[in-house]
Amino acid sequence: MNIHSLSSVERARYNMVEQQIRPWHVEDEQVLQTLFDVQRERFVPAGMESMAFSDTELPLIIDSVDTNETMLRPTIEARFTQELQLKPTDAVLEIGTGSGYQAALLGHLAQQVTSVEINRTLATFALDNIEKNGITNVKIETGDAHAGWGTTEFDAILLTGSVPVVPDALKYQLSIGGRLVAAVGQHPVMTVLRITRTSAASFETTPLFDTVIKPLRGTRVSSFNFAL
Repeated sequence: MNIHSLSSVERARYNMVEQQIRPWHVEDEQVLQTLFDVQRERFVPAGMESMAFSDTELPLIIDSVDTNETMLRPTIEARFTQELQLKPTDAVLEIGTGSGYQAALLGHLAQQVTSVEINRTLATFALDNIEKNGITNVKIETGDAHAGWGTTEFDAILLTGSVPVVPDALKYQLSIGGRLVAAVGQHPVMTVLRITRTSAASFETTPLFDTVIKPLRGTRVSSFNFAL
């Protein structure tokens, strides 16, 4: 690729992927290609397009209303996507939709994504982003899914906010072989874990990397009492 022939936007995207994300242990070529294919600048709030490729959290201010939520750093979004180990046949549950960008990444690699957002303003914003980008396999729903969503089992579950511990209800919503990725702990110490359901009642936990992200919003998030 001749980077000098790219537009300024495409050059910024290239630099985001090759200079920020790939060095941060994102080596899955399908994930890296997805970061080129899904245009992040089309998911950020109006007026923040120039910041879309910076490795920083962006405040989700929608129509001058601060939702008190943020878009995760691109490096975190990419690692989350990679660590779910998605297959084209997977059904995915995302808890915490935000702008819809993470859901769009997941939808690019999986068969179906259900993304649940507790904030109605953000759910509307994300749905608009998903629709205007022509994404048809991502469904946005509104509600509190921190302790599960419906009765369907999923091949992969992603929590985009941190939790003190992972609820059993979410673990048991995984299919056999399913993977859940979440940042677990409390500020300033959090570890991203991948929990794999290995049998009807057995789970394998793999620590992946340390980070700090905002807590997942939910009616009982601060009082989780489930064991890992």
